[in-house]
Amino acid sequence: MARMRTDEINKQQELIEMDRLFDRLFPICRSITGPGLRETLSILREYVPLDTLHVPTGTKVLDWEIPQEWRIRAGWLKGPDGRKIVDFSDSNLHVINYSEPVDEHFSLKELKPHLHTLPHLPDAIPYVISYYKRRWGFCLPYRVYETLPEGQYHAYIDSEFVHGELTMAHAILPGESEKEILISSYICHPSMANNELSGPIVAAFLYRRLAAWKDRRFTYRFVFVPETIGSISYLHHFGHEMKEKVHTGLVLTCLGGTGKNKEEIPLSYKYSRKEHAPIDEIVAHLFEKGVIEGNTRPFTPAFGSDERQYCSPGFNLPIGQMARMVYGWYEGYHNSLDTKEFMTIEALYRSVNEIENVLYAVELDGYYVNKRPYGEIKLDKHNLYPDMNGPSMRGKSNNTVVDGKTFLHRLLTMLNYADGEHTLREIAVRCSCSILDMKPIIRTLQEKNLLVGPFVEKRGISWYEQNGYI
Repeated sequence: MARMRTDEINKQQELIEMDRLFDRLFPICRSITGPGLRETLSILREYVPLDTLHVPTGTKVLDWEIPQEWRIRAGWLKGPDGRKIVDFSDSNLHVINYSEPVDEHFSLKELKPHLHTLPHLPDAIPYVISYYKRRWGFCLPYRVYETLPEGQYHAYIDSEFVHGELTMAHAILPGESEKEILISSYICHPSMANNELSGPIVAAFLYRRLAAWKDRRFTYRFVFVPETIGSISYLHHFGHEMKEKVHTGLVLTCLGGTGKNKEEIPLSYKYSRKEHAPIDEIVAHLFEKGVIEGNTRPFTPAFGSDERQYCSPGFNLPIGQMARMVYGWYEGYHNSLDTKEFMTIEALYRSVNEIENVLYAVELDGYYVNKRPYGEIKLDKHNLYPDMNGPSMRGKSNNTVVDGKTFLHRLLTMLNYADGEHTLREIAVRCSCSILDMKPIIRTLQEKNLLVGPFVEKRGISWYEQNGYI
């Protein structure tokens, strides 16, 4: 009971902290460069010990070039009566992201090509960007747009393009191995919840969870970049290093959201380009075993997030993408309906829990080796087998554990297939359980010095010879 109370207190504290972080980040006008990006990273640095990386304007990164930095101070549109129709200070979505400056008067006909709406969502402000072609414009609800009267309008946007930098950041959380697990999310959308803040908030709290683990087999690389140009810049600098080190990983995006009746919705996983990367196998296994509720999507380079860059053929990293309410599947995608109320902090909390379980399963998986592979081990010497065969022992895994012999059957299966050729996930399937159910088996056999592993690579008969087991 005391443990349950502690868990509930910890949950409530984490929910409060996630909510506070959201409220600090949401108002910031982010883009692929500029002060909003730096401010966001500065706040995230309070949660994750980030090293900031700077790529100057004009730098060639793979097939791209870092654009000039965009800075905006104000923007508004006044109608014929002199009243403001839209104001950047009310919503940073009102001005096209990367809009060039303007301070001119226009007729309604001249103005309309610069106005953007969503007629099918008349109350929503659309999110419009123009990173690589100079233009200016405003975004407003269609319900406002359709009532605009004829007359002269004053369009004013106080922005500038300067020789600056693209800013990105990463944190390396060391483990026993130099093999890495990548966790990457993006920080370039202005005030949107699910399709912006859900990813970095989950990543930040996931970092804190993993940092508190007693042991980490893998090293974790947490990356925060503006989408597309940021991950391309990161790969330009670290891609070849990552090809050597990255074992597997995830891009985090759109991890909030609820159903129409506020019901919980499951995770949605997009496979890596490899289709059989460690993260692909583990996520599919956990979904199939019902440990985590979720569905899968095939890899496609046609749309998505930064997994398209990590999985580009030159790098082809074993990186999948985890989402919940997937981009493009909900009304609020890329508009002002993408709010905290739609996303919910509780959905982010569930995402942290579930992805932590996925990563723990990746930590457990691998190739194990039975240190005494010749014949069955005399298990009763280790108190792992009943020392009497009789009616009183039926259903017992050893002299005391009554479990229908589930533990014993899993233990015997583990020892038989722990030959360095079968992964723990494969052995768990033979035991009709999840890989996480095998944790007490692994721990028991390792405490008895009967099992070694996990190894990333297979271990054949030569491993036994080299380590003196033959």
